[in-house]
Amino acid sequence: MRTLTVRRSSAPLALASTLLVAFVLLFAWPQSAAAHDALVDSDPAADSTVDTLPPELTLTFSAALIGGEGSTEVVVLDADGNNVADGEPELDGAMVVQPLASEAAAGQYHVIWKVVSSDGHPTSGEFGFAVSSGTAGDTIPSAEPTTAPDESSAEPTAAPTTAEDPDMSSGFSISAPWLIGGAVVLLIAAFIIFMAVRSRRGSAPRSDSDESAEG
Repeated sequence: MRTLTVRRSSAPLALASTLLVAFVLLFAWPQSAAAHDALVDSDPAADSTVDTLPPELTLTFSAALIGGEGSTEVVVLDADGNNVADGEPELDGAMVVQPLASEAAAGQYHVIWKVVSSDGHPTSGEFGFAVSSGTAGDTIPSAEPTTAPDESSAEPTAAPTTAEDPDMSSGFSISAPWLIGGAVVLLIAAFIIFMAVRSRRGSAPRSDSDESAEG
């Protein structure tokens, strides 16, 4: 009596391993990359209008940030491009407080920030807000009886304009990798099925009639 030995191809197993690796790279990695901490709130808020420039700017993020020398930077530019940030920003967990100059003109202001997310990766963004009344002339002595009226108060209220970058999120778009990954997974799955069917056909046991014919 002859014993028929069926050899199974290792190709389906290798392709299954490749499929698993492709799934991890194309799906798990983009999700972790998109998990950087994002700016969720600010005071003044993006695209808002305040009466005068506040003494400090507050930025609130989605998670506690990583501090360190040079890890947190905030720049606040007025309409003339002057930086009104006064001193270094202070980091408190998920909040960044940036002191501002006590004297500032009315107009549009542009905020540029850079922090280090809780996952160790740097992220940055920008937004704008408007100031309706300046405070640059408030320190002029008023003891003289014939003091002229403050010209800054006569200026019309500055209309808020759209911030250059109202989108404050730092996440990455993963729509393209998802589509590409789905197509790759489908192609590999179809190839695995084809190889499995082909392997079974090639290794099917021969019938008794075939064995008698060989004898």
